[in-house]
This record gives sequence, structure tokens and C-alpha cells, in this order.
Amino acid sequence: MQNVADRKLIIGTRGSALALWQAQYVKNRLKDECRLDSEFKIIKTQGDKILDVPLAKIGGKGLFTKELEQKLLDKEIDLAVHSLKDVPVEILPLLDLAAITEREDCRDCFLSMKYESLESLSQGARVGTTSLRRSMQIKAFRADLDTLSLRGNIQTRLEKLKNGVFDAIILAQAGVKRLGIDVKKNDMGICHIVPLDFMIPAMGQGALGIEMRKDSPYFETISRLTHKRSALCVSAERSFVRELEGGCQVPIGVQAMYENGILRLRAMVGLPNGQEILQESLEDSILEEDKAKAESLGKNLAQSFIAKGAKEILSRARDMAFA
Repeated sequence: MQNVADRKLIIGTRGSALALWQAQYVKNRLKDECRLDSEFKIIKTQGDKILDVPLAKIGGKGLFTKELEQKLLDKEIDLAVHSLKDVPVEILPLLDLAAITEREDCRDCFLSMKYESLESLSQGARVGTTSLRRSMQIKAFRADLDTLSLRGNIQTRLEKLKNGVFDAIILAQAGVKRLGIDVKKNDMGICHIVPLDFMIPAMGQGALGIEMRKDSPYFETISRLTHKRSALCVSAERSFVRELEGGCQVPIGVQAMYENGILRLRAMVGLPNGQEILQESLEDSILEEDKAKAESLGKNLAQSFIAKGAKEILSRARDMAFA
């Protein structure tokens, strides 16, 4: 492979509109802040190829990252840009996250053509979601709603909503904002977009992870793109999920918030039908640079969940997902 110093860096990315937005965002920052030129290489992942099966039933780790990581190992790309919520908590030994970008709004949001909110949905309304975590929280809020698998990129999901396949869909607010979708300027006729404050998001939701080979000569330079506060919060969240031996496709919600030197972590674990849920929070005073202490906070909260039966609940949740 040609020496990276003699050419543009190659950014590995998935090909959806949102993934390309994320890659362009990183490309711009590489140019502006690191004085590095780059170009894209689009790579299809397993999660992009299998669209007719709910994510939880595909199983395995790295549904949206494995192929990108292999290209890194083969030195066909120099960095991979991921939605951090898709990145497994255990990263391959030769790879690491060089940077975690500033987090966008990490909430989930409700979108509908005619209903103003989850509360206003009719009895038995069809709600589309890719996530057992979202299904769990929606069912806990309203057990009568019918949560159905929603696959594909954001544009595909919006088309399904527009065509009446669903009464409402749930998406990450970060993706909706990044693609500039709002009720005043969209060609889909979407009338209602409402952030869901009560729902606990997925680990890392709203942040981007830049993954590289550890031995890359550009690893240290690109690490400058890290947003310390976001990285601190994400470290606690990922530590919580790692300790539970959970993953991206299980019903776990976790959110860290950092303010005035206090890191507060809240989390939820339960069954996809919402009938059994554990919820708890923990906080500590932590310096913005103290990643190790943030990880300890995540681990301690996870141990509290484990003591209350969280691993047994997650095992049952997996059985329900594959049933």
C-alpha cells in the first residue's frame, strides 16, 4: 500500500445520506484543524445488506462496523467514521477510537404525518423502530402500541411513514437534525417531529467515533478532534454496557450528563415488551480529563444493576428477540 504521507487520507464510510454527512463533517474538520486532505471510500456493511430482518435477529457484534474495521486492518482505508452508538464496546486490538466528536442532541424523537405525540396516537397504532431499547420504553409508556421493525436508511424510513406503513416512527434526533429535516422544510409532508425527553438513549448516541489503526502516523494528530466532555460521557456509557456484557442490539439505555464537575449517569435495562424494567442513576465529581474515573462510574452502576438481576433480564430479552 502506498505510504499515507504521499496521498490523501482515505475515509471509510457507509453510503447512506447520513453516513456521508458524517464523513463530510470529519473531512472538513481534518482539513480545517489538522491540515489533512482526504477522500471517501464507501463500504457496505452487513447491517446495510440485510434489510428484511430486525436488527436484533441478525445478532452478532459490529453489524455496521465490521467491514470498515477489516478495511482498516488491510490498510485500504486510514480512518473509519462511525455513529458511535454502533461501535461495539470491545474494539479489535490493533484498532482504537482516535477521536470522539462533540455530541449532537442525543435524544430520540417521534415523527408522524398526523399525530402530534406518542400520547395522541390511537389505540394499537403502529410505531416503527429499529431498536429493542426504544420498543421497551415505548411499551412501558403505552403497552397498547404496536412496535414494528423499521429498517433502512432515514430516507427509506421516512418514505414508509409517508406511505402509511406506520402511524409514527422513532429516530435519533441527531440524524434528523444533521440531515436538516424539520416540519417547516421537508418534502415528505411530515407534520410532527417531537424530541422524547423521557426516553433514555443508546450509549454514544449523537456522537461520532473516528476509528483508526493504533500504529497510524496520523493517530495522534486526528485525536485533536476529540471533544473532551463528550468523550468523558461516552466513556462512562460504554463502560456500563461493557460491564453488563451488553451490546448495540439489546434493550439497554444509558446516558451520561456532565455539568459543574459532576458526571451523572442514568440507565435502564429491561424486556422489549416493557413489562419488566430496572432503572437507576449514579453520580460523582469528576475532572473533565479523567476518563478512568468516568469508566469506574459506569462499571459501578452496572454492578448495581447486575446485583438486581440485569444479566438474567438481558438473557430473557435476547430470547424474546430471537423467538
